[in-house]
Amino acid sequence: MTSAESTSAEPLAAPASQIKLLLGAVFIANLGKVTLNPIIAPLSRAVGLTEWQVGVTISAAAVMVVVTSDFWGRKSQSWGRKPVLVTAYALSALSMGLFALVSWLGIKGLVTGSLLFAGFILLRGVGFGSSVAAVAPTVQAYIADITPDEASRLRGMAGIGAVSGMASIAGAMLGGLLSAFGLMAPLLAIPLMLCAGLVTLLLLLKREEKHELIAQPAKISPRDQRVWPFLVAGLAMFTALGFVNFVPGFLIQDRFGYDQATTGLVTGMAMFVSGLGMVFSQMVVVPRCGLLPASLLKLGGLVAFIGFALMSFAPQMWIFLIGIVAVGLGLGMSIPAYVTGPTLLMSREEQGGMAGLINATNGLSWVIAPTAGTLLYGVWEPLPMLIAAVLVGGMSLFVLAHPFFRKPQLAD
Repeated sequence: MTSAESTSAEPLAAPASQIKLLLGAVFIANLGKVTLNPIIAPLSRAVGLTEWQVGVTISAAAVMVVVTSDFWGRKSQSWGRKPVLVTAYALSALSMGLFALVSWLGIKGLVTGSLLFAGFILLRGVGFGSSVAAVAPTVQAYIADITPDEASRLRGMAGIGAVSGMASIAGAMLGGLLSAFGLMAPLLAIPLMLCAGLVTLLLLLKREEKHELIAQPAKISPRDQRVWPFLVAGLAMFTALGFVNFVPGFLIQDRFGYDQATTGLVTGMAMFVSGLGMVFSQMVVVPRCGLLPASLLKLGGLVAFIGFALMSFAPQMWIFLIGIVAVGLGLGMSIPAYVTGPTLLMSREEQGGMAGLINATNGLSWVIAPTAGTLLYGVWEPLPMLIAAVLVGGMSLFVLAHPFFRKPQLAD
């Protein structure tokens, strides 16, 4: 396998019920994030916030992911999965419940301007961002603990991606469909689903034995030679993904002339088919194609490039949908490869820190993407999708050219 094998502890035993609970925790956390996406554009206009203010709110959440991911990743190994996830879910539910209240006050005109903007940043940004940051590194570190080789680890990380993609599908459907009953319906659904997840974790998730914990998990530097090439690829991919998650609502409303209710529904449909492409890649293509991380990064980047190019100038909605499906397919191939690759080079003591670093890199891309995407959109409507195409195409070329990805354990 890799040089890390000799220093790694034996993989932990993993009851199937516990793995399902952890994947369920990923699903609900992502569902809470994605359900808001179809209504973010009409919500911002209903409460009187501009596109850039929405972008800053989402970027604030991403800043908190960057700041807190390393902490959560290592604490998941020293405290245990259950304390970390229960804390994260409790804080997430509280933040989003208060966010729904502030949004309702904004829709009614009872809170406006700077005070409303501050409420959005504090609750959806700082509160939700810092708490939901715990979920992905906790589960990623656990998967790395229980998988002994490249193929099984790639399947495991693809499983995390698959449930995230299923959450994208379900969230797109839920947010879009509930928006037909008004903007408050999806806003209220989010804290309720997080509370349901919290109760499930409290009742069913078991704590590790003391001997399974790691007292002092290692901290990983982003400059580590085993790590930084993957982080470069991941930053490009997730920045492009950030564009496609937040810009299409504005683009669909303006390019195709839909009203608020129809925009929410159609944007939900677009995110649904994109998530469907991502889930197909992660559940079918990645486990069955036999390709290892470097090849998946190159192929996935090329497919996503084609998709973003189509989205940039699509004159009709059906062409736009083909493009966003291709983006989902391409990123669905690339993301598990990016998440898996560096873990193959780490010891068990390093897995929590590595998972935190990966999640922090993803968060950094979301610091950049929402604000940059909405600002670029204000300059020229196709520009965010064109920049996204350049990013994923450049990522494929970087992986093709860089000698690190030609090492035997990283490429076919």
